[in-house]
Amino acid sequence: MKTQCTTEQMEFHHLGRRAVIGRFDGGKISSDAGGVLLREVEKRTQILKRLAGCFRDYRNEDRIEHSVGSLIRQRVYGMALGYEDLNDHDSLRHDVVMGLLSEKHDPSGRDRVREQDQGKAIAGKSTLNRLELTPEDANEKSRYKKIVAEGEKIDELMVAVFIESYQSAPSEVVLDVDATDDPLYGNQEGRYFHGYYSEYCYLPLYIFSGEHLLCARLRQANEDPAGGVLQELARIVKKLKSAWPGVRIIVRGDSGFCREEIMSYCEGLGQLDYVFGLAKNSRLIEQIGAEMGQAQEIYQSTQKPARVFKDFRYRTRKSWSCERRVVGKAEYLAKGENPRFIVTSIASEEKDARELYEDFYCARGEMENRIKEQQLGLFADRTSTSWMRSNQLRLYFSSFAYILVHALRRLGLEGTELAKAQCDTIRLKLFKIGAQIRVSVRKVWMSFSESYPYLNLFQQVLARLQQIAAPG
Repeated sequence: MKTQCTTEQMEFHHLGRRAVIGRFDGGKISSDAGGVLLREVEKRTQILKRLAGCFRDYRNEDRIEHSVGSLIRQRVYGMALGYEDLNDHDSLRHDVVMGLLSEKHDPSGRDRVREQDQGKAIAGKSTLNRLELTPEDANEKSRYKKIVAEGEKIDELMVAVFIESYQSAPSEVVLDVDATDDPLYGNQEGRYFHGYYSEYCYLPLYIFSGEHLLCARLRQANEDPAGGVLQELARIVKKLKSAWPGVRIIVRGDSGFCREEIMSYCEGLGQLDYVFGLAKNSRLIEQIGAEMGQAQEIYQSTQKPARVFKDFRYRTRKSWSCERRVVGKAEYLAKGENPRFIVTSIASEEKDARELYEDFYCARGEMENRIKEQQLGLFADRTSTSWMRSNQLRLYFSSFAYILVHALRRLGLEGTELAKAQCDTIRLKLFKIGAQIRVSVRKVWMSFSESYPYLNLFQQVLARLQQIAAPG
């Protein structure tokens, strides 16, 4: 059947004898109505309100239409809802839900002064672009870009949110450190070719504790993978020790972070341990020669991968200041020998070789899933501006989108079918809900679909969040 498509009416294939007709005349309908759950999280944590406090605003107060808080909320909520590009916000300006999430008193934008702005409650891409591109030395005399991000305050806030997530002081905290590639396709500041990844990229550093994000630092790809790690660890450890004086902290990372200065730093502080991967060499392989022979024999008799572990003391000829505990994994697979090593300050009496390697060190792989979640689901790799500083700001926005979604997991989804779901799944099932929006003088009405498949879960999550008292 030949279909007819006009601005007034669309005809689709018939359903039996019934014609199927479509029109874009449903009124103010949003496809992101479930974003109000994130707003409920924000009202109880004030994460984004405090993030806005990490910016200096040099604009003329009498001419401000979009506050820093509104711009920050718009950008972070947009990422959480799946909008990675600033261009998306020109379309989102018509969405009443985005006006609500941005805390606009006129979420429909119908009362805006300029006729061309009416019906557009939130900022457009040009305003958001000026926010991201403001240089560090901007002031009240700058022409357009006058909102300055204070990176140190943002870094402190990430750690503060982590500390606040605990109702009482933990006895132990594990800090996972890792670096990843952030591919670049333009001529961005700090662009270098990385031989390992075979591409031009940034090399951002992440520090997690479980699912909690504590650090997201954009770095050039020509830096040492461990570059800046000691400074970041020292900053975070100081905050954690100040909040929880008796806490034990364990730093965990792959061989890229096995550096004398980092290990010495940990050894010099009380209740600060480490477990790092250790690059293999001929001396190390020789140390586990007998164990590798045992593993080979087991494999040949069972035809299954075999592992044998060995605990020993080791010191490099030049780079290490002292002898340290090393665990060697003598593994034999179908493809042959696969030796691996870790170095640690944890005593063998506390964790034997197998437990330390298999149960503790290998658990760091979960951090890679968190990094992928942020990059793939929350656009942490969308660092396409020309300047390093503005790309770092984009990484901050993505990081706080992650922190906000994780807060929803922690506060509202625990014990539910989405307790361990990644952000794209949560977005699909809880955020991407169609709703008709009506705005009156006293109320914002949201009419959700009666056939919404996750209605009970949505109501359960909301009820949990409402049990948490909002500050003030």
